[in-house]
Amino acid sequence: MCKHCDYTIHGRHHHGWDNAIPPAETVAPGSRIHFRCLDSSGGQFTRESTTADVPKLDFDLINPVTGPVYVDGAEPGDVLKVTLEAFHPSGFGWTANIPGFGLLADQFPDPHLKVWDYDAGSLAPALFSDTARVPLKPFAGTIGLAPAEAGHHSVVPPRRMGGNLDIRDLAAGTTLYLPVEVAGALFSIGDTHAAQGDGEVCGTAIESPMDVEVTLDLVKQTHLANPRFTTPGPVTRHLDAKGYEATTGVGPDLMAGARDAVSAMIDLLSKEHGFSAEDAYLLCSVAGDLRISEIVDMPNWVVSFYFPRIVLE
Repeated sequence: MCKHCDYTIHGRHHHGWDNAIPPAETVAPGSRIHFRCLDSSGGQFTRESTTADVPKLDFDLINPVTGPVYVDGAEPGDVLKVTLEAFHPSGFGWTANIPGFGLLADQFPDPHLKVWDYDAGSLAPALFSDTARVPLKPFAGTIGLAPAEAGHHSVVPPRRMGGNLDIRDLAAGTTLYLPVEVAGALFSIGDTHAAQGDGEVCGTAIESPMDVEVTLDLVKQTHLANPRFTTPGPVTRHLDAKGYEATTGVGPDLMAGARDAVSAMIDLLSKEHGFSAEDAYLLCSVAGDLRISEIVDMPNWVVSFYFPRIVLE
């Protein structure tokens, strides 16, 4: 158990949001909690897994979150202040192209799996191949509260009270604010990642089980419509040192622009660096960033895809 933590929660996982799920623990505001989180496959992939295992994935077991935690005094209309204190990675991860899932699902219909083995202590860049190493930045992909609406709600889409946000910058030191909709807030966390690009374009990051330490506190009766967060400093120092390759998509539809920008980067990585299209797609998901560069010069908008050159050096 973390010597700084007031509670440790493990073995209490759920696969959807439901305000009727009994709390795993009840805590006072200001408590620091150690969560043991599973990867988004719920342990279905291991170090021995191969691409042949991807079609066997049971989607009823994906994206488990640990919790929920009932915070004493939390009421609808409050804000839960979540301070992400520390991440303790496992050293194992995976990235997959899952048929039917991802930004370019129509272009990549076949399963593909990459298993990662990284140094959990040093967090040295993870080896993808002889010509690619991905800098790591652990974070929680799914982090949220129970909704006011009764019943079971899928854990897959993000929601106004958080959930599957997949925001890379919800890393150690960041403070996240979530709107409370039910008594006790009912906080859960999971879907931990060792690295991800902004956009998570193939649908998966470096999915990795790990422990997370958070402090939960309350901001009473403060309106908040959607999650917001504050970072402790720069967010891309692990990627910036060698600059970027960037491709663009230009047109009246942002989704089409995003697809065009990513497709162009896959072509560039394949032609200039010798990656298969499938491997280039996975690398884009774990290390590259989609950005809206311009959204005012109608009728066409610009989406850019930035790929860090440090991965290739």
